Amino acid sequence: MEPGRANLAGARLTMITRFAPSPNGYLHLGHAFSAIFAHDIAAREKGQFLLRIEDIDGPRSRKEFADEIRRDLEWLGLEWTEVPPQSTRLETYQHAAERLASEGFAYRCSCMRREIAQLPKRVGEDGLEYPGSAKALNRSGQGAESATRALRLDLDVLLGRGEELIWHDRTAGSVVADPREFGDVVLVRKNLPASYHLAATLDDAADGVSLVTRGMDLFSSTHVHRWLQKLLDLPVPEYFHHELLIGDDGEKLSKSKSSPALRDRRIAGEDGQRLADELRTMQALVGT
Repeated sequence: MEPGRANLAGARLTMITRFAPSPNGYLHLGHAFSAIFAHDIAAREKGQFLLRIEDIDGPRSRKEFADEIRRDLEWLGLEWTEVPPQSTRLETYQHAAERLASEGFAYRCSCMRREIAQLPKRVGEDGLEYPGSAKALNRSGQGAESATRALRLDLDVLLGRGEELIWHDRTAGSVVADPREFGDVVLVRKNLPASYHLAATLDDAADGVSLVTRGMDLFSSTHVHRWLQKLLDLPVPEYFHHELLIGDDGEKLSKSKSSPALRDRRIAGEDGQRLADELRTMQALVGT
């Protein structure tokens, strides 16, 4: 079959993986590493590999980047089934957010980033973990209107339930979900319909993803996602957090650091399938 969109309708699927890039820049080698990882597991286990475009990052999400993502995956020799992008799922995010708020698991917060930076905290995902110091004020409804306030998960309420939730990672084994690293994490931002935590959790459930593959840098996020699955009555997939592809500076590759784009290599005439095979060799060497 030619590389590109694979039609697996009617096939007996034992598992489903996905690659879910944001169209806010060009893909780099780290993205290729992750996409090939998910693609090949699905192929080995006679499953299905999905492409989901996560395009709710405001004006940074651009159609031309999404088109280049598809061209890059074709160039690498991958086959996929594309599911609806996040921009078509906004109502789902809104309903989930309203449910969490109405059931007392989340609250509105009008704190600005500069205010959060001055509060006592541990460093979390984006360096601005919210410790809940202004929770009482925000719960009282003072400050900005609801539409201009973020929605935060109430960690105190979660921990007060006294439940022990488990998720399974193919490398780490059974893991107890402990969301305390992030504090009262944001679920809906003031200017975006959903955070990564809420959107990815809902989307994976809607798409029937049974094995979530992603980089080890997102391992801690799964603690939050497992709790969201519980609160929203969602299925619990298996996880496989793989090693990261590191650049010459010893740091993980990223768009923000202008890591070399796959698009540039493709346009320069490099052999994409050869590159994919080289990345597979690297995965084998690190035991991923």
